Amino acid sequence: MTGYLDEKQYEEEDTQKGRYLTFTLEDNVYGLQIRFVTEIIGIQTATKVPETPDYVKGIINLRGRIIPLIDVRLKFGKEEIEYNERTCIIVIDVESVAVGLIVDKVDDVLTLEDNQIASPPRSGMVGFENRYIEGIGTVGDIVILLLDAEKLLRAEEMEMMETIASDNA
Repeated sequence: MTGYLDEKQYEEEDTQKGRYLTFTLEDNVYGLQIRFVTEIIGIQTATKVPETPDYVKGIINLRGRIIPLIDVRLKFGKEEIEYNERTCIIVIDVESVAVGLIVDKVDDVLTLEDNQIASPPRSGMVGFENRYIEGIGTVGDIVILLLDAEKLLRAEEMEMMETIASDNA
């Protein structure tokens, strides 16, 4: 029986290979592997949690599950803007921790072939969030910065998200 489950899991991962949810922050297009995305919801009012970084906008209760919210703009050192009707929350699940990522707008789900993805530039480029980037995708003349969902939050930030969610459950 175990072989069947492993095979089924492999098939599911294989169908998601190369698939990215793309979203926009300012003029940049970013992509997240679809396997980390659980859902996309409209912006919601968050309950602020004391003693958290500015980019942690608070928590929401999503169908009984407490989800910490991170404003990706602020996390990447960009200017804060007022949320509008296009602003979305991408709920991702990384290492069994659900986190909501606030983005300017969600664009599309794209499939990128290996030849459409280049390695990220070496560290040290001024103003480039290289530690979050797992690759650079291209579709026509559009450049997509492919984020590594597992590196988007450092270990201590993941612990903080877990603590926020469990303390407020």
